Amino acid sequence: MTSNQTPVPTASNQKRRYGDFPTFSAALDYAAQGTAGFNIYNGRGQLLEALPYSLLRTQAIETARRLLAAGLSVGDRVAIIAESDGDFARIFFGCQYAGLVPAPLPLPIAFGGRDAYISTLRGMVAASGARAVVVPDLIGSWKQDITEGLDLAFGGSPAELLSLPPSDQDLPAIREEDLSYLQFSSGSTRFPMGVAVTQSAGMANARAIARDGLKVTETGDRCVSWLPLYHDMGLVGFFLTPMTCQLTIDLLPTREFARRPHVWLDLISRNRGTIAYSPSFGYELCARRPVSGDLDLSCWRIAGIGGDMIRHHILENFAQRFADSGFDGRAFVASYGMAEATLAISFAPLNTGIVTDTINLRTLETDGVAVASDDPSQALRTFVLCGVALPEHDIQVRGAKGDLLTERHVGMVYVRGPSLMRGYFGRDEETAEVLDDKGWLNTGDLGYMLNGQVVITGRAKDLIIINGRNIWPQDLEWSAEHEIPSLRSRDVAVFAVEEETGERVVALVQCRATNEEDRAKLREETMGLFRRQHGIEVDVILVPPHTLPQTSSGKLTRARAKAMLLSGQFETSCTAA
Repeated sequence: MTSNQTPVPTASNQKRRYGDFPTFSAALDYAAQGTAGFNIYNGRGQLLEALPYSLLRTQAIETARRLLAAGLSVGDRVAIIAESDGDFARIFFGCQYAGLVPAPLPLPIAFGGRDAYISTLRGMVAASGARAVVVPDLIGSWKQDITEGLDLAFGGSPAELLSLPPSDQDLPAIREEDLSYLQFSSGSTRFPMGVAVTQSAGMANARAIARDGLKVTETGDRCVSWLPLYHDMGLVGFFLTPMTCQLTIDLLPTREFARRPHVWLDLISRNRGTIAYSPSFGYELCARRPVSGDLDLSCWRIAGIGGDMIRHHILENFAQRFADSGFDGRAFVASYGMAEATLAISFAPLNTGIVTDTINLRTLETDGVAVASDDPSQALRTFVLCGVALPEHDIQVRGAKGDLLTERHVGMVYVRGPSLMRGYFGRDEETAEVLDDKGWLNTGDLGYMLNGQVVITGRAKDLIIINGRNIWPQDLEWSAEHEIPSLRSRDVAVFAVEEETGERVVALVQCRATNEEDRAKLREETMGLFRRQHGIEVDVILVPPHTLPQTSSGKLTRARAKAMLLSGQFETSCTAA
């Protein structure tokens, strides 16, 4: 691999097909007939590898034979610690041709240290029953600790796997009902479980995303992504789906994004990218950092938002910040999805930008109804409309007794459609808790319907109930991060702690100040804000920067933050505050 390669071009030079294939290997067979493919960049935006689909197919088939030669059998799981590089592509698609089931696993980002990461990773490997574990060179020195004691046919680096002699046995026929891969949930509320996605479910979602959600054009579209390939938005949205509709993808390493977010924008500008997604915090990082050089973002037709609660003010700041660079705020596309549905469930209409609904927060908390209001004397909350269900998919909002709720009434969000998971791998009981015999999935999200679009208000498990009020922790977090200049998104984690006298609401706040006076001021300011805007007493505990835990996809994980507090990990910070 050299840095002076010519990037794979935008044009595929073949008739566009929108995911109308029985399997991902069949989709790659077709994409290989054209000229599109992957471009792998480093964190500075330098091209490391140009990998057209034609070459990828050849290498994937060779890799399939090597995997089988290693002693793996059809249906075996292969855990791949997912670096955003060509080796991941070769091994993932090699599994597709060999009838194996890849399980992309996270790199050690935001896991609270080496030991915690290895423990989590080994739990994922055990949960998948993997018979092979591929460890990239980036963490090659940890291979022994990751694989020790496991019953594996292979445990080693991509280079070691790709150097094995290939088997001469025939590759198996891949069926639509076969498992394609396991997608581990990001673990925001519980230990990650493997979402089992079949070939047909994965293809159904890719088809709906490309044809109906993004409305991929016959020519000219190109994807640019820094999203992790071990998370559904990166894996399905910007690895699998573009290939199924013969799009070229420019990939950046996730681990470098926070350090140099503008490389993402530079690649969009330089390569005339048209489709790129990020959670809200990615747009915030870009807007906060200075830009060197000129950007032309006028080519960016779909600036997607997903992966977390959508913060409309962050998007407004981004649009204003890059308006002079040609960015059009109408390019923003809100969407809703989850790994249990392969990825996407709904998309907002294109070319309309972010559409919001501002409601009376007190009525929402006490009556469970989102009543529109623009009265500044009231406590208000603004939500983003996340679009209509994809074709062949349905969304319902239900009450506590399972009754279908009318528009603007908040309840549990249920979804149904051809792209739903088969279940949690090896976890029949947990599957039965969320997936009923009529094909409806309980998403665990609360929300309401408005003009046919779904509006997500938060996770049901995060809801805090105080004196008959339903309080969303996101509301308190958003208020603090929006109103207090020193705070940024993901700086605040709010949750309730059970005590003998009742529930105590706690806010862990990342504080960058070392001066005791400034720290005391931040604590009092935050407590006062919660009293004034939300009418609630909150115990504010200041913690050091970068200590609030995140999931592998960059979401704040309140459950883990609460566990850390209860185990005494924030005790020192609590005293200092």
